[in-house]
Amino acid sequence: MRKNPFFEEFNTLHDTFPFDRIKLEDFEEAFIEGIRRDNEQIDKCINNPEKPTFDNTIINKEDNGDYYDLLDRVSTCFFNLLSCETNDEMDALAQKIEPMLTQHANDVSLNKQLFERIKAVHLHHRRLTPEEKVLLDDTYQSFVRGGALLNEEGKSRLRKLREEASMLSLQFSQNVLKERKSYTLNITDENDLDGLPERVRETAHQEAIERGLEGWVITLDSPSYGPFMKYSTRRELRRQLYMAHNTICTHDNENNNLAICKRIVNLRREIAQLLGYPTYADYVLKRRMATNKRNVYRLLDQLIEAYKPAAIREVEEIEKTARKIEGRQFVIEPWDMNHYSYHLQMQKYNIDSEMLRPYFELSKVINGVFGLANRLYGITFHECPDIPVYHPDVKAYEVFDRDGSYLAVFYADFHPRRGKQDGAWMTSYQGQYISKKGVNVRPHVSVVMNFTKPTNDKPALLSLYEVTTFLHEFGHSLHGMFANTRFESLSGTNVWWDFVELPSQFMENYAIEKEFLRTFAFHYQTGEPLPDELIDRIIKSRHFMAAFGCMRQVSLGLLDMAYYTKREEFTEDIVEFEHRAWEKAQVFKQIPGNCMTVQFSHIMAGGYAAGYYSYKWAEVLDADAFSLFKKKGIFDTHTAESFRQNILSRGGTEHPMELYKRFRGSEPTIDALLRRDGIRRRKTK
Repeated sequence: MRKNPFFEEFNTLHDTFPFDRIKLEDFEEAFIEGIRRDNEQIDKCINNPEKPTFDNTIINKEDNGDYYDLLDRVSTCFFNLLSCETNDEMDALAQKIEPMLTQHANDVSLNKQLFERIKAVHLHHRRLTPEEKVLLDDTYQSFVRGGALLNEEGKSRLRKLREEASMLSLQFSQNVLKERKSYTLNITDENDLDGLPERVRETAHQEAIERGLEGWVITLDSPSYGPFMKYSTRRELRRQLYMAHNTICTHDNENNNLAICKRIVNLRREIAQLLGYPTYADYVLKRRMATNKRNVYRLLDQLIEAYKPAAIREVEEIEKTARKIEGRQFVIEPWDMNHYSYHLQMQKYNIDSEMLRPYFELSKVINGVFGLANRLYGITFHECPDIPVYHPDVKAYEVFDRDGSYLAVFYADFHPRRGKQDGAWMTSYQGQYISKKGVNVRPHVSVVMNFTKPTNDKPALLSLYEVTTFLHEFGHSLHGMFANTRFESLSGTNVWWDFVELPSQFMENYAIEKEFLRTFAFHYQTGEPLPDELIDRIIKSRHFMAAFGCMRQVSLGLLDMAYYTKREEFTEDIVEFEHRAWEKAQVFKQIPGNCMTVQFSHIMAGGYAAGYYSYKWAEVLDADAFSLFKKKGIFDTHTAESFRQNILSRGGTEHPMELYKRFRGSEPTIDALLRRDGIRRRKTK
């Protein structure tokens, strides 16, 4: 008789998930049993007749061995697959599982007896190590922030709010995926391919074949949408595609997210106020480096002051370029921006991603990124066919440290699929921790992306943007792989949200470094290296549209804060509110009916609610950090080792600013970011 794989030893290399043996029907059974085991352990803890101590209450909660880990294990597997390999059956199961998990989470965080033990330890405990102090404080604060101090009426209300919020966030994500994947632009007239490079045409034709259609198919997946908007001379088709992309989940169908977003915002506001905070942003920022709304807005306003004038000039230059091509009466629209910025970039720098793609063949890029990690930190990657994967596109690697010891398992999932969310992210299948037996349990991390796919006669050839994205997610993975802490809840990327992007954005800096590009950028057919003059053009163009890009990120940060700093019930029209919320950072016209909110997964279904500013916050950190490497040498192993020991390996065991200062020697300023982006501060009289 077949046994549920979650109920037995995996017996795989490094205890990796046996994806080849796991079936859909295994998940629900494992979730139910996992919750039962979790409750059993909690009952043992609260009924322990011994006096509550750090060891029998906090550590016991943190690490109870494999018996207690079932719920975490099945949750990790299921929700990771839900993002990158879902289907209708999994979506339906998620709708069934989510209420069970939310109810269980509430049962734990609102358990009065358990909190009393934790509170007793918080007030009276033995001498603790610094890491133990952080774990105790985090545990206590998580219960307080989870509603442990509320009366019974408040706890009951909080349960209902959380249950509804979790279901709506799940529904939001499912709607975005379904709406995005349901749209296609089917081109049957070859004349409508005008301007598209041969590679883009081949990919579109292959997409049509896979869908059983004639001609060519353009989708809303980034490797399809982006190149079409950039190269196509067919303005009306660009408009159609742009409007499809920017009106996702606003249509009068079952995937509409307008009401869902409004309700999510109100639920979070009510949760925060129930817990004693004026707004949801106040609740979130209490446990962030920024600490309060004032500091977030100070950063965003500084960026607007520094970057907006340059962004306006960038847009004006694109408009002039468009009119030179199309005539003086031409009025540029949002669906024209990518197309004419491409023309401007060619005029100014004679550089384009299609020129570079032949030098960025995926396997060579992989070798380059792995080689960079080896040069900085001495680690090596070995592809391992013995590790099961969840899709043939996925590659699995064993990672070994400088001394040859096993460090981690690394998964890489590169290309778009029907059941895969758009974008790119890093996740973990197993976190690092030191077990009760003293074993350093090493992590299993994964990077998931949506890169250009290979065609029938060409390998996957990446754009420079895709190479940069790979470096970004790989930076997150290094944060996970180098984790070396005692407790799993403090290891790897388990840091404050406005610190988590530092390792990823730091790695992006290498994308335009000549010394790095020379290690892997070779023509996929001839083997010739990327010419120095092309590299020089890349470097010269590094500031191209930097201010415009910054204003885009600041706009999203403003939108996020506008929703989550509301004190009163949100009743406004979502589209109109959005246009007002980010208006002071806008440098180009807004189109009526367009709506980012309804597909803004970061703040509606991810962990960035009241935290999207984190990208710019961490960008200040990463520019400052990389400036030290520029001074010492971009491959300087001494500086890299300091970055590893002080940042990458420490997780959330100390306040992030203390970790950063230990590496850098001082707190960061905005100056390094301005220099990197070619922005000059305006002089004040």
